[in-house]
Amino acid sequence: MMRALWTAASGMTSQQTNVDVISNNLANVNTIGYKTETAQFKTLLYQTTQAVTTSANGETKPVGAQVGLGTRNSAITASFVQGALTQTNNTTDFAIDGKGFFAVMDDNGDTLYTRNGAFNWSLGNNGGVMLCSSEGYPVLDVDGAPIELGEEYMTSKITIDADGNICYPDETNNPQPIGIQIGLVQFSNPAGLEKCSDSTYKETAASGIPITEAYDDNIQRSTIKQSYLEASNVQVVDEMVNLIVAQRAYEMNSKAIQAADEMLGQANQLKR
Repeated sequence: MMRALWTAASGMTSQQTNVDVISNNLANVNTIGYKTETAQFKTLLYQTTQAVTTSANGETKPVGAQVGLGTRNSAITASFVQGALTQTNNTTDFAIDGKGFFAVMDDNGDTLYTRNGAFNWSLGNNGGVMLCSSEGYPVLDVDGAPIELGEEYMTSKITIDADGNICYPDETNNPQPIGIQIGLVQFSNPAGLEKCSDSTYKETAASGIPITEAYDDNIQRSTIKQSYLEASNVQVVDEMVNLIVAQRAYEMNSKAIQAADEMLGQANQLKR
């Protein structure tokens, strides 16, 4: 009976984490570039109550008896399925059509990666303008340097082509690349990225090193769409169904604890 109590308690703890993950998905249904997360589970150790052996009559018992001791959360993985691309009226909004990530530099000088392309032009260090994220992090080019333009450029005339090249009108008013390209990177295992705040990720040993799309011909390159943003890929209906399933599983585990408690109570009331 004590084993049943601890087993059911592990199930309630795991389902509580599952509800936490689902709640986070629903809370970020309108977050730009957010990727839905899923809780995964593993069984705990098994206790052998009857070994595979022979009976007193010498008959073989090919199947033993093992009782599981519950479950635990093994991982919380993100699904990097592309979200819907929504059009905006902002020329500094960018959406990635493909598997790429934007690279930005945080306040500590570390490189972070994001699918959130809601950028802005801000004042640069040399009197010009710098392309930054909504948090003020500089956006990096293909060489890992902040994208900064001189003061002679008017931000209202700057455009970005599908390859991420920053273009500016020439004398004939035709946009021409100025030699700076927004950096897009891919990872061999994006699910291994470390999640940070503000819809950003960090490189880990599990994710592999970032692969710069502009310098690698062996990967399928992404394209950039100006005046678009990638919406969250959270499916509200699916999350509501998952929430119901998690709640029912939580209730069943609580019923198992209640049943084990009642059986222990009856055993304590037995008299000789």
